[in-house]
Amino acid sequence: MSEMNVNQVLAQMRQMSIEAGAGVKPRALESSDQANFASLLKQSIDSVNTQQATASAMSTAFETGESDASLAEVMVAMQKASVSFQAMVQVRNKLVDAYKDVMNMPM
Repeated sequence: MSEMNVNQVLAQMRQMSIEAGAGVKPRALESSDQANFASLLKQSIDSVNTQQATASAMSTAFETGESDASLAEVMVAMQKASVSFQAMVQVRNKLVDAYKDVMNMPM
C-alpha cells in the first residue's frame, strides 16, 4: 500500500474526529475518553469487517452467477476491503509502538 493511501485514510479519520468533536471544549482526559476511543476503534474494526464481508459476498455471487455485478465492481469492492484492512493494520502497529514507548519510559 502506498504512503498516499495511508495518508488519505488518516486524513479522513482526522476529519471525522473533528466533525464528531465539533463544539466540544478541550478538557482533561477522563475515563469517558477511554470509552470514546475504544468505541471509535471498535467502529473502525467493524467497518473493515463489513467491507471484507461485502467484498467476499460479491465475489462469491459473481463467481456463481447469482449477481448482476460486473467484474469491475467486484474488484473495486475487494480493493476497498484490502486497503481498509491494510490501513487498520498500520493503525494497530502505531498503537503497539506507542504502547511500547510508554512502557519503556523511565519512572
